Amino acid sequence: MEFWLFLLLISFSVFFYSFLFRSIAQKSRESQGSTEGKEIPGTIDLKKKTEVEDSAKLRPITKNEESELRHCFPWGVYYLQNIDYRPQAILCRGKLRTNPESAYKTVQENVESKFRDRFLVVFQEGLKEKPFFALVPNPEAKLTEDTQKKLTRPFLALGLLLITLFTTTLVGAALAEVSPEALQADISLLLQGLPYAVTLLAILGIHETGHYLMTQRYKIKATLPYFIPVPFFLGTFGAFIQMRSPVPNRKALFDIAVAGPLAGLVASLPALLWGLSQSEIVPLSDESSLLNFRSLDPRFSLMLSVLAKFMMGSELSPGMAISLHPVAMAGFIGVVVTALNLMPVGQLDGGHIVHAMFGQKIGAVIGQIARFLVFLLAIAESGFLLWAIILLFMPVLDEPALNDVSELDNGRDFLGMFCLVLLVIILLPIPATLVQWLNI
Repeated sequence: MEFWLFLLLISFSVFFYSFLFRSIAQKSRESQGSTEGKEIPGTIDLKKKTEVEDSAKLRPITKNEESELRHCFPWGVYYLQNIDYRPQAILCRGKLRTNPESAYKTVQENVESKFRDRFLVVFQEGLKEKPFFALVPNPEAKLTEDTQKKLTRPFLALGLLLITLFTTTLVGAALAEVSPEALQADISLLLQGLPYAVTLLAILGIHETGHYLMTQRYKIKATLPYFIPVPFFLGTFGAFIQMRSPVPNRKALFDIAVAGPLAGLVASLPALLWGLSQSEIVPLSDESSLLNFRSLDPRFSLMLSVLAKFMMGSELSPGMAISLHPVAMAGFIGVVVTALNLMPVGQLDGGHIVHAMFGQKIGAVIGQIARFLVFLLAIAESGFLLWAIILLFMPVLDEPALNDVSELDNGRDFLGMFCLVLLVIILLPIPATLVQWLNI
């Protein structure tokens, strides 16, 4: 029962984040009176013939401005062949004559010199490997300084943190086997939940801070990390930040995406290792699983098996499971959250990573393959069934960066492959030969 409840609530959190991001973004766009700044220009559907003809009357630029726009595309950088007006974008198609990064920088600077902050310049992969430019309305052009100052709400972030500290402490006390009756008789017993609460909030906070610091590095407007408190289960559904301005390029997309899981993992591992050293060995039973904190079977995860054997030595032998210390519970949850976020699908961090590495289209294909592989894994291990269902309904197409053509360097590609390998190490069970070699 605990196993399915864990997966259900973790899965719900993914849906909750997605709904929250979209609803906040929609309200933001409505208040600004703007169109979606991140919409993919190349995928805008044509309306009825009359609507297409009427769109010419809604020209976002005048004929004189069109002449100025053409001068923004130097012949030796990007040979502009035609300009196509769409209801939400101006598509500029032609031939790329230099490297994508240089071309985007030149065109963007020229457009800003002519139109200031009126448009966002988007550079995307087109058909037959012919990238195109698109000018879309800039939603930030109409923002006032007061509106921008409301982006970070430190008192809201602090309030949610304190509430989440309380809810996780309650859950931590329950995990430390403090009964409600005992807690009512002696409120000081609540302090026994602090090791779990502080460790978990630190891990989740470091994960989101990794994202936040990278957004600041690339001068992307973003909210502070907001925690989501719940008075049951883990005590929280995690934390999130929301970006309020577009990602400039695939390098920035990669750096922002990879910073969270790696930062969270770096925080999780010390907590997990120390917690394992304080945990107890219990006999393996039919209720033992990867998500049963009182009888955890580490053999369901290659990473967990190796770490547990390293910390517990000969105590962890065949036929034995682990009763986790509260700090180990928090560290283990951090590892699970890392694996969930590294799934290379859609809006998850892993989806951003493969998009940045291979491009939007190939990233979507990898997302489809990942969903299929998790489905196969769910057939072999029923514990992944809900996870497979969640991924099945999650969109695989990630939102593009402004410059979505320039590729990553070799260092980032290597780091991205390391993250995918890390995902496999966390998810896949330990091979039988290694089980025998480690004697677990």
